[in-house]
Amino acid sequence: MADRFLPADDPVLEDVLNWTVERDALDIRRLLEWLPQARSSKERRALLSRVHELLSEVELSLNGLDEMH
Repeated sequence: MADRFLPADDPVLEDVLNWTVERDALDIRRLLEWLPQARSSKERRALLSRVHELLSEVELSLNGLDEMH
């Protein structure tokens, strides 16, 4: 990703939001890899529910980054 011309108003918040996106993306990937190996539909639903929660968090973080720019 290219560096911006002007720094963010809140560089700490920007770093946190970027870290959240990266970390949640890794966690989502891991959960989706586990999904086919789940032993029950209850377990699959729990994994998928967590994926949805993380996707919502990613979306909030991306929206926060968009508002900063």
